[in-house]
This record gives sequence, structure tokens and C-alpha cells, in this order.
Amino acid sequence: MEKKLEKVLNQGLEKIKEIKSIEETQDVRRELMGKKSPLNEVLKTLGSLDKDLRKSIGMKATEIKNTLAKKLDEKENLIIESKSVLSSPLDLTLPGTKIGSGVLHPVTQMCYDLNDAFLSLGFEVFSEDDISSEKYAFDNLNFAPDHPARQMMDTYWLKGTEDKPCNEKLCLRPHLTGASVRYLLKHGAPARFVYPGRVYRNENADSSHERAFFQYEALIVDKDFSFSSGMVMIKTILEKVFGREIKTRMREGFFPFVEPGYEIDMQCVVCEGKGCSVCKHNGWIEVMPGGVIHPNVLKSAGLSPDEWTGFYINIGLERLVMMRYGVDNVRLFHSADLRFLEQFK
Repeated sequence: MEKKLEKVLNQGLEKIKEIKSIEETQDVRRELMGKKSPLNEVLKTLGSLDKDLRKSIGMKATEIKNTLAKKLDEKENLIIESKSVLSSPLDLTLPGTKIGSGVLHPVTQMCYDLNDAFLSLGFEVFSEDDISSEKYAFDNLNFAPDHPARQMMDTYWLKGTEDKPCNEKLCLRPHLTGASVRYLLKHGAPARFVYPGRVYRNENADSSHERAFFQYEALIVDKDFSFSSGMVMIKTILEKVFGREIKTRMREGFFPFVEPGYEIDMQCVVCEGKGCSVCKHNGWIEVMPGGVIHPNVLKSAGLSPDEWTGFYINIGLERLVMMRYGVDNVRLFHSADLRFLEQFK
């Protein structure tokens, strides 16, 4: 009986060595340890053997069964580890699969283009956090205590800070201009820098307004800086962005942080000045406020208005992109609609 078991073991080990697939492993497992296997036949005869022989043969059969099971498991794991992940042989002559690629969002691309333009003019790119305070968003910028922009109808205030002092009363920044004072307090003057970023206002969304949108602000602070130099800067930037000369005009406008202040318009390039929904049918579109930095803002930045002056411009990035590509609805840029965004590849 022991010789028969040895024969079963040796034959089983040989069959396991010859296995080449997972399917063969399952077949051999049934053949060696199934109900009709030679090993199981030996186990069926244990009841007819003497007590002592029954014990030794039973232990031997169990040992062989465990050995065969272990070898089968090892063989199966080896096949799995060496098996190719390909369902069929690899054909190296087939053309490769084209890898899909993304593209910069058109607003991001516009921001990068403006960065390049301003860097070429000797500006520095500056950034700050999206959360500001009443001190930097309003007090430092010469906003009156009762100015409507301080109200919840215009500004998103952070809950829990309403009753705190102005430097601890927090809000989502309603404009970028507060960054100018931060920069000047840290770096001093003379200075020329830009600071792009997202701003947040409690607006009624329509084709030309959003609640969260991007601005791009630039500021020059220097001695004896002429107003005409500011106009040259505006024309140069627009020409750089659009690749051609753009007609502009300036209208008087009030902004607490500049004196005098102006609304700077460009001729609508969607309709070439004829009138459309983007420009509200007047041929011009407001792209940036601007003006000479207010003396009180310079004082907030620790600078003497008698010694220093400067020039602000604040660009609405989405509006410039609308002009560049002839888009008539600003909400499309924030819709996450790939059908729209894929056009800018």
C-alpha cells in the first residue's frame, strides 16, 4: 500500500511539472485529488486495514494529499505571475493609440499671455489669498464707512467674523486692489507689479456678469509718473493680447482708490463697433477701470503722496477672452462643458 502511495505521489509531481496553464491546473487537481483519483481510492480502503496499518497509511495519504495541494498552488501562482496581461500576442507592427491631451482653459491662457506681456515691461507677478479682511478690502482703499460695497448685498462676508475688528472681519475678496497695499507695505516703492486672481461678488449672473470671476490688476508706483505713460501701457497690453492695435477710450469714473478715476473701454471686437449683445449694442465694452492712485491709499501703504504717485488698471480677464474669441456669454467659461472648452485646443 505504501508503494502505491509513493507511485501516486511521484506521478502527481510529474504531472504538476508539465502544467502550462490555469485550466490545466484545475484538470490535474481533479485528477489527483478528486473523488475518482487513485489517492481517494486508497483512502476508501482504510476501513478494511488493521488498526496500526490504518493509522500509518492514513497519515501517509494525508501527507501526500497536502504535498500535492501545495505544489499545485505554487504552480498556479507561478503561472499567474508570469502570465501576460495581454489577451493575445502583441503585434508591434500595429499603429499606436493616440493619447488624449488636455488644454489650458482660455482664461488661464489669457492670464499667462498677460504675464508675459507685463514681464517684458519689467513688472513682477504677485499673488495673495482669496480671503481678505475689511481692512485690506475697504479701509486701506479709501472706501467710506457707509459705502454700499461693504454690505452683504455686494460682498460675501465669512460667518462668525461679523462683529470682529476690521482687520479680523473676513470676506471673500471682492476685488484684487487690496493686494496693492499688502505688496507696498512689504516691498516699498518704486514698484511695478501685477496680481491676477479670482474675486467674488454677490452679483446677478447674466451674459456678462458672474459671482466668481477673474481679474488682473496692475500698478506702477514711482516718482513723477505721467498719466500718458499709463495710457501707453494700456494700449501696449491690448495690442500684445490681440496682436493688433485696439481702439480705446476713457470715460470719467469714480473709484475710491484712484483720483482721478476712469472707465477704460475698448471697441468691441465681436461686432467691430457695430453693436451686439456682448457690448449691449453700443459698440464699446468696459474692460478695465483705472486711474491715478489715491493719496490715502499711498498713506495706507506707508508712502508719502508728496513724493510718490502711481497708476492702476484692473482688467476683467473673462471679458478680454470674450473679445479674443468672439464669445457672447461669460457663463460658458465656468460651465465645465467640454464641448465648449475643446474649441480652444
